[in-house]
Amino acid sequence: MGEFTSVKGCFSLTLISRHGVREPRNAWSDGPENIMQCPSPPGTSFLQEINFTTEEGTLYSDWSRATVRGAIIILPAIGTSYSYPRPHAEDTMVLASWFKGDVKAIIMEAPATGGDSNTLDAFTINGQPGDLYNCSSNSTYRVMVDYGKTYLLRIVNAVMNKGMFFRIANHSLTVVWMDAAYLKPIETSSIMITPGQMMDVLMKADQEPSHYYMAGSPFADTTAPFNNTTTTAIQRQLHTPARAHPVNVPKKINKRIFFTVSVNQIYCPNASCAGPNGNRLAASLNNRSFQTPKIDILGAYYWSLPGVYNATFPDKPPYFFNFTGDVGNISLSPCLDTAVKMINYGTAVEIIFKGTNLGAPENQPMHQHGYSFYVVGMGWGNFDKKADPKTRKLVDLPEVNTFGVPKNGLAHD
Repeated sequence: MGEFTSVKGCFSLTLISRHGVREPRNAWSDGPENIMQCPSPPGTSFLQEINFTTEEGTLYSDWSRATVRGAIIILPAIGTSYSYPRPHAEDTMVLASWFKGDVKAIIMEAPATGGDSNTLDAFTINGQPGDLYNCSSNSTYRVMVDYGKTYLLRIVNAVMNKGMFFRIANHSLTVVWMDAAYLKPIETSSIMITPGQMMDVLMKADQEPSHYYMAGSPFADTTAPFNNTTTTAIQRQLHTPARAHPVNVPKKINKRIFFTVSVNQIYCPNASCAGPNGNRLAASLNNRSFQTPKIDILGAYYWSLPGVYNATFPDKPPYFFNFTGDVGNISLSPCLDTAVKMINYGTAVEIIFKGTNLGAPENQPMHQHGYSFYVVGMGWGNFDKKADPKTRKLVDLPEVNTFGVPKNGLAHD
């Protein structure tokens, strides 16, 4: 915490993303292509300075879409300690996708054809699908632990577009960090971790000496096809805070935004695309589907270059309807735009994310580079501006940079 570091590398055409690093006043080169950076051309080198400020715990870094990924581990500042008794040891566990084929080509096929991305062939824990798959029954990832000791597991969900359940047979987990921020410890038998999210959990090896499965399986609440297999690792068995980590939820709100989250369709002449009805799938917020510009937006803003983007992104959808009911009469066509929402520095923003019933509704992971959220409420159905604010929770909140909007539900941040 409170440290600078740098990353240097040589690339083929590559983009770099570091989920959850706040980078105050240093947002360059972190995020999706042509938002805060342009992809690094083949054969070039790149140096990035990263400023860690209040982050502690585990963050997620991915390079070149789904091909290279890993965890960034941020230790407590020198002279301080964990907010719980120091664990005996720790291990990083990355849940990820496995495809048979050229991963980059598979990923790029979806935007090229307008259809959904290919269903993955397997899930993995630290690169191994596990012994429920024939291909890796002899190379399942294994963890050795000593009876009576407490271990810190840094768990990252790098799976593409799928939340994952994770549990260890006969063991309890205590979540102590989420997205590199402390939270009030939560004891549970399993966790559900959304794509791009990080959770740090304590596990006490308190069972009889034996072998115990560590398992990850997909969370899916959609009618779209998905891989319903389970990845495994094997564990062989041979909260009292120490310092303050205040939760400063803004009480005075300066800006309110209502986002609808949908999967729309872009019309293709002669049904020439691979999506539903021969059209192209397109995600949208407030019925705006993002169009990637030829240069990065941050650079265009900094250099005052015209014609790259516009500042017309709306605070609310074009019209309100029963978002979770019968949407048969609602157009699936989004507005195609390169629009942004300009917000002054220091503004306290309240956002309602509302999942809709358009297309194939499902749990929608949301992430904003360089910022974190306090999720003050979640629910199902349409937002009730009178009743729902009364259910907000403003104490002991997890500070996260990634969360899931429930299917046909809402998240209040």
